[in-house]
Amino acid sequence: VQLVESGGGLVQAGGSLRLSCAASGFTYDDYAIGWFRQAPGKEREGVSCLSGTDDSTYYAKSVKDRFTISSDKAKNTVTVVLQMNSLQPEDTAVYYCAAVEGPEYYSGSCETEYDYWGQGTQVTVAS
Repeated sequence: VQLVESGGGLVQAGGSLRLSCAASGFTYDDYAIGWFRQAPGKEREGVSCLSGTDDSTYYAKSVKDRFTISSDKAKNTVTVVLQMNSLQPEDTAVYYCAAVEGPEYYSGSCETEYDYWGQGTQVTVAS
């Protein structure tokens, strides 16, 4: 599975950004894709994840009602978008796209062990 991230950048507090992850190379029909972030000196956390099987989703409490995850399934590529609104300085982090696939069902949980990771994209929110 290959993951190519785009988006990110610098934005003022209260602004919006859109992250996109193009995922390809899935072997199985069941998979999950998620967005994670890691701020300096902090542990990586799951931001929002989505099931490729039934589109169930998960949002961290800190981003619920501000971020929206969605997917667009084409023939060989799945594009997962994380729309981030009302951004705050505490949202500053490197954001990573991750995926997992297999013969079993994957829910939209970010607690799943994700096997494939993108290179990361920086999101900086200025106060």
